[in-house]
Amino acid sequence: MTFNLDHLKGGLFAVILLVLFYLVIFYNRSSIMAEDFIQLYQTPRVSPSRSAAATSSPCTCFERSTIFKDRFPEKEYAELASRRAKEIQSYKARTTSVLSELLLAAPNTPLQYPIQGFNARPLTPTLIPGLRLFPEQRKSYRVTLQASRGVLTTETPPADVDVLVTLSYEHHKVVFPVTIKLPKVPVMFDMGKDINSQVTIVTKTFIRYYNLRMLIKSIREFYPNITIIIADDSFEPQRVTEDNILQYIMPPGQGWFAGRNLAISQVMTKYFLWVDDDYEFTEKTTIEKMVEVMEANPELDVLGGSVKGNRFFFSVIYEEGNEIEGGCLYRKSGGRFQHLPGFPGCYLVSGVVNFFMARTDSLQKTGFDPRLRRVAHSEYFIDGAGSLMVASCGDVIVGHQTNKSKEDAARYARYRNPGRDDWMFKDRLLFFKNNLKCMRWG
Repeated sequence: MTFNLDHLKGGLFAVILLVLFYLVIFYNRSSIMAEDFIQLYQTPRVSPSRSAAATSSPCTCFERSTIFKDRFPEKEYAELASRRAKEIQSYKARTTSVLSELLLAAPNTPLQYPIQGFNARPLTPTLIPGLRLFPEQRKSYRVTLQASRGVLTTETPPADVDVLVTLSYEHHKVVFPVTIKLPKVPVMFDMGKDINSQVTIVTKTFIRYYNLRMLIKSIREFYPNITIIIADDSFEPQRVTEDNILQYIMPPGQGWFAGRNLAISQVMTKYFLWVDDDYEFTEKTTIEKMVEVMEANPELDVLGGSVKGNRFFFSVIYEEGNEIEGGCLYRKSGGRFQHLPGFPGCYLVSGVVNFFMARTDSLQKTGFDPRLRRVAHSEYFIDGAGSLMVASCGDVIVGHQTNKSKEDAARYARYRNPGRDDWMFKDRLLFFKNNLKCMRWG
């Protein structure tokens, strides 16, 4: 296509913009493979059936790691690995985005184009902003524009297409993505006027009703009107009938994470505070301080406090490895990242103690794996690594009850500690669900 200089005043691709005005698209898939960019760099092509991770190097297991291959009989391992290999391909296809591909800007190109941030609505004509040409002065120029896996200037495009635009001028060529999506509708929570409309206290109980009542009594001493939600999977439930308490009776023995999912699903405030049923509030359990930190850091999803001085936080160090063997993970106790700006004593981590405030909509989206019934906590933060922003602060402290009902404690102890089968199940889950070849618990 040839343009006269008079039509390119200011370097604006007027004709191209008019063509792009009629860009329409039916559907946006995020799984655009690296081959769409490879033409620009003239490197060997990669088959679209394989993700970039398939060609990456195996990761190196951290010292003293559990090697999951050694935890299963050979036949069982082979069957699990085969099913896992198929599932990781599906996961990559579903989650890989064109924006996650490495795209290098060519040096000294006379072409101006949007690198990121250009979104178009489905079936809506959209101008591509910022397309300009800065060449030497000539009378005419030949510029081409084409869409890969997409369509230009058509009224009835095929379904299931993506758009990747290639712009070239002489020996210069650039590629940039066009994201086709509807704008998100905001979902917000009314903070109201006091802590009762901002935070819901959430817990799960199993058998330990003596401790549960002590917890409620301590909460009411400092927060008499705040809503408390209880998920209860006891074998013989005892009703807790008090104002502003919602008790949800579950089938018996459904477990720790299933109870968390149920309780959190009923929260209607912007934040919730998770506590164990044998904690107790003190004058240092000032949850207003936690709200202050969360409000000052809108990107923060979870904020941990301290249980009787114990903060128990950790970092997750993860190498993706390749699809065949899986990744290597180290849950490092005491590991932390940078400080949280403006809040001395608070810093970013990967996981926190079992006393935390969380943004309700964030944790409702991620959820807890209900297959983990007894001992489970770190596994949630491992699942959320890379998607949840977590911090730990030490100045909000909850107490831990010392008085126990001997009868409740004896019954509870029979179910508290998992046996060998539970640990084997957890290993299988980490191996398959998280695509790990090894893990170190630090």
